[in-house]
Amino acid sequence: MTKLNPEWAVDEIDSFLNVTEQVPYENDGGGVFFIGSRMRGSDIEAAQGAHVVEQILDRVLPSWARGRPVPDSEYDWLRDQVSRAKVALQRSAELAENLGDNAPDMDAANLHPWAWENGRSYWSTGHFHQAVMQAAIRINAETQAKLNRMDVSETALFNEAFSLDAPKKNGSRLRLMKDDGGKTYQNLHRGARAFADGLYTAIRNPGMHLPPQEDGGIEQLALEQLAAFSLLARWIDQSNVETV
Repeated sequence: MTKLNPEWAVDEIDSFLNVTEQVPYENDGGGVFFIGSRMRGSDIEAAQGAHVVEQILDRVLPSWARGRPVPDSEYDWLRDQVSRAKVALQRSAELAENLGDNAPDMDAANLHPWAWENGRSYWSTGHFHQAVMQAAIRINAETQAKLNRMDVSETALFNEAFSLDAPKKNGSRLRLMKDDGGKTYQNLHRGARAFADGLYTAIRNPGMHLPPQEDGGIEQLALEQLAAFSLLARWIDQSNVETV
């Protein structure tokens, strides 16, 4: 995924803020005076700018849409959000350095698309658990499509996909590297098989039957789970299909 260009993003934010700024009505010179204010740009210009800055917000402040009022009168709420995003873009390095923890950040938008795209709308509205479940569903579907296996799913699917057994009719395998007869080949596929089994057994299956936890750590937990599913997605996406 292409890295966000901060300079471009700030320029787009400034353009949107300029277009949507409230300015006094101008005297038309005909003796008629208007009281109040109007938006500097046209409704079309504002709508076009909003489309761009909303996507910037998805990258910079993934949870920005929570609590979004409908309607957003004169873009007031959206202007507040993009102003926050502008500060985050311009001062992220400074804030990290002066707050005393310069640990690397994890950006959900940089996860593998299979782990992020289906759940991004859930994430932006604070439904973090549902976003993780969507990642599990998407990765399962992509694996089924890659192997042309609609007869099995989830744990059974991955156990067969990464099996060290030779492929068979209606039983293709996923190969992360060529079989060179060494231990690395065996360990890699055993590990991928166990990893997938763990994700679907310990996260996906309970997650479909148990209500999500409602505590302050749910967002961080969900992000870590998404990262785990993203790694599995990359392995599957990059692997070759071995058939008979």
